[in-house]
Amino acid sequence: MPSPIRLTRGDALDTALAVGVAGFALADAVLGPHDTGVLDLGLLLASCAALVARSRAPLVVLAATLAFGLAYTLRTDPGPVATVPVLVALYTAVAAGHRIAAVSVAGPLLVFAVADNLASVSDLPTARAWQAAVLPVGWFVASVVLGEVTRQRRARLALVEARATEAERTREEVALRRAGEERLRIARDLHDSLTHQISVIKIQAEVAVHLARKRGEDVPDALLAVLRASRDASHELRTTLDVLHDDARPGLARLPELVRSASAAGVRTTVAVDGDTVPLPADVDATAYRIVQEALTNVARHAGTDTARVSVGYGDETVTVRIDDDGMAHPDSDPSPGFGLRGMRQRTAALGGTLRAQPRPNGGFTVEAVLPWERR
Repeated sequence: MPSPIRLTRGDALDTALAVGVAGFALADAVLGPHDTGVLDLGLLLASCAALVARSRAPLVVLAATLAFGLAYTLRTDPGPVATVPVLVALYTAVAAGHRIAAVSVAGPLLVFAVADNLASVSDLPTARAWQAAVLPVGWFVASVVLGEVTRQRRARLALVEARATEAERTREEVALRRAGEERLRIARDLHDSLTHQISVIKIQAEVAVHLARKRGEDVPDALLAVLRASRDASHELRTTLDVLHDDARPGLARLPELVRSASAAGVRTTVAVDGDTVPLPADVDATAYRIVQEALTNVARHAGTDTARVSVGYGDETVTVRIDDDGMAHPDSDPSPGFGLRGMRQRTAALGGTLRAQPRPNGGFTVEAVLPWERR
């Protein structure tokens, strides 16, 4: 089924122009000294009405106004206002870049107009007759010249806009490159400083716990807390370093790799895709991937279950990612949001999307993000 034609602001302006020219021409025809029949008025109206499509089909409109205008001229003795539709069509054709076609039409039309005017003023002296006959030539030349000026002005504006777009793109590329270099620098600094210190704390805590258990002593709760905190910190630091080192942004195309990684961590994960898989904008694609990654990490660490389900839905204006698990979360529980959930909310909000993270009524937890984008 063909898509309907959408009216634009240009169409509205063309319609208003056609109505104005038609009203002006009809007033001149009706109030003029010559009798005008219904068929003549119909030809004049048809010539004016063709201007409605002048922006969409300038050559067709030029041919239509010329045909109806000639038919009207051959049947009556029109005034100069009757040529206005043809003049507008000539201007539009030249402005649209159809200069050869417009000049090809304007040349014979000028010869015809001069000859017709000479025949109508043959009773005047020769000098005055030629002055009256050549007068319309200025109108046609003016319409062609004005159309050429408009065409060149539009071309200059398009060139300026293209240069501005290219300059903006270059600035964005430079900014992205500098951001990438800064991420790598931060990653190196974190790796050289924090990674070593956290690893030492973790190893020392593990050794202390092992020795205490080997001697049959009770392991102090503070020591176990230090061990857990060091493991969590090590994991968070590795995740942060992965993000900082990620120059090529990940996307939903890497979901199989993410599922294998989750399975290796003890969480069997299934993936369901709804809709046609299409390339997403880089920021949307990366955010969707990171939300799935963080949600699966939370399942492995907090949910107390070994299964998870990932659903990806592609729409015309949004992409939805949803992660469900059957863990121990109770519907009345109110867990305080950690850095992972806070980060997911911030990523989603930055794109103008929405995030829902809450316990399920029958147990388990759901994370659902709706990210806006536009199908091109």
